[in-house]
Amino acid sequence: MTPLVRVVLVDDQALMRAGFRALLDAEDGIEVVGEASDGEEGVALVRASVPDVVLMDVQMPGTSGIEATRRIANDAALAGVRVVILTNYGLDEYVFEALRAGASGFLLKDSEPEDLLAGIAVVARGDALLSPSVTRRLIGEFVARPPDRATAPGLERLTRREREVTALAARGLTNEEIAAHMVISPFTAKTHISRAMTKLAARDRAQLVVFAYESGLVAARGT
Repeated sequence: MTPLVRVVLVDDQALMRAGFRALLDAEDGIEVVGEASDGEEGVALVRASVPDVVLMDVQMPGTSGIEATRRIANDAALAGVRVVILTNYGLDEYVFEALRAGASGFLLKDSEPEDLLAGIAVVARGDALLSPSVTRRLIGEFVARPPDRATAPGLERLTRREREVTALAARGLTNEEIAAHMVISPFTAKTHISRAMTKLAARDRAQLVVFAYESGLVAARGT
């Protein structure tokens, strides 16, 4: 039996929340356990209900979605909670800052219903909601900026192979593509990725992308 995915909605627009709730309530295997109209209320609700997934609006009055995401990601009691950022604008500064704060990915508010449901399933099982094409665009948008190594310590903890797979993942390669590039098995590539995530205390693959940018690892490889 497929485990029930528990979802919290955080958006300052009541009509938007109602639309998402109607869609999710009609889906078997998903339960909306609460709604919040701002980031402050959202964090309190998440701490009280400990859902699997939070759909978080990126821009709200008062406590923003970025700050709310940061508080959730930094709370050890909420280590299993995954935040998906909702945005109207696609890849922009807000989305990157949200990923940096600990979000596991993002969705456009006008996404097709099947894309929203698939995204929730992806994040609920612990994967990052960043397709290879989105990852490439993300890095292309932000990697030109000077890295801030002070905010991304830990590079020295990675082995040479772990640095290589981290850089390749940040370029948008899948485990299979990394395996082909490095002439190793997909299982070995996945193992290297998992070890890098553990050493860097990365919540998921999205955080590896952010780390690679912040540390200069991707830029150093000419991406």
